Amino acid sequence: MSEKLTEIQKIDKNMIFETSIKDEGVAFYDVRKPPFDLYGLCETESGRFHRIPESVAKETNSGVVNLNYHTAGGRVRFKTDSPYVGIKVGMKSFHMMPHMAPTGSSGFDLYVDNDFRGVYKPPLDTKTGFEGMVRFGSKKMRSITINFPLYNDVTDLYIALDGESRVESGDKYRFDKPVIFYGSSITQGGCASRPGNAYQSIISRELNVDHVNLGFSGSGRAEKAICEYMADLPMCMFVSDYDHNAPNPEHLANTHFALYETIRAKNPDIPYIMISRPDVKINRLAAAKARFVIEESYRRALALGDKRVYYIDGEGFFRGPFEDACTVDGCHPNDLGFALMADGIGRVMTRAFHDCLFV
Repeated sequence: MSEKLTEIQKIDKNMIFETSIKDEGVAFYDVRKPPFDLYGLCETESGRFHRIPESVAKETNSGVVNLNYHTAGGRVRFKTDSPYVGIKVGMKSFHMMPHMAPTGSSGFDLYVDNDFRGVYKPPLDTKTGFEGMVRFGSKKMRSITINFPLYNDVTDLYIALDGESRVESGDKYRFDKPVIFYGSSITQGGCASRPGNAYQSIISRELNVDHVNLGFSGSGRAEKAICEYMADLPMCMFVSDYDHNAPNPEHLANTHFALYETIRAKNPDIPYIMISRPDVKINRLAAAKARFVIEESYRRALALGDKRVYYIDGEGFFRGPFEDACTVDGCHPNDLGFALMADGIGRVMTRAFHDCLFV
């Protein structure tokens, strides 16, 4: 257990969590090696997990160079009959934000057969990594998915299991190819309370589809280098969600349809979804101008005869009695906001897969 207890931990035992692994007979496994399956991340070039090749990031913008090492969308999947699953994490640094829980920005969470079973909480005095443990209370074979942090860079991840337990490759996704999500801080996952609550993760579990999260806070601007890189990725669907990061409507107009053309040229048969921003109350005029650009891209694609292009009006996500409870700051969704986004986007994705005869 944590050796230094805060005042609240002295009062409430449920606030205490394990920050060191001391079990006898524990075995540590590097997730980069079999039988573990990594998703949503590139092969490591510099010893750090990242989302796109470093050479592509350098040709995009300085924000992407930095945020590339943030592991949003990264997952490790495996099966084990260990009565517990621990992690030992190495991080280059530890970042905290005042409007986002450290469990989302820097923590990991664990699912068994798509059901949430626990979160690995980073201690607030973490500098270069931490340890954590989720215990099940029994020994039986389980299918495990662990989600990486949304806003921190991870250099190493070791899984701690009972040394006498079996460990096997994880369950496979429904399709061989992933859904590619490209966009802003909202796409990256700001400000979910834990990684599994980002909208892509929710949809991934509901539809049993792999995904790659290429959301880059403040830096999703659809430059030629990253557009061409994404067009060459294997994918079963592309989701364009970068409205928020276009510096102005003119930039969005100059890049939005161009991104569609670049992706479509290499991927003529996949569903392509265009989304406008969900938060419109702070600046309705700017949101309306951007939405008009995206709608025009959609109309142009339809006019070209594209039967596999879809448009989602983000303004509709947060309508209803809880509209004011969907963000942490008027912009970035909280867990409620992301759940509503996942519901709206997931419904369109389901229809798109059906239209394209993937089911």
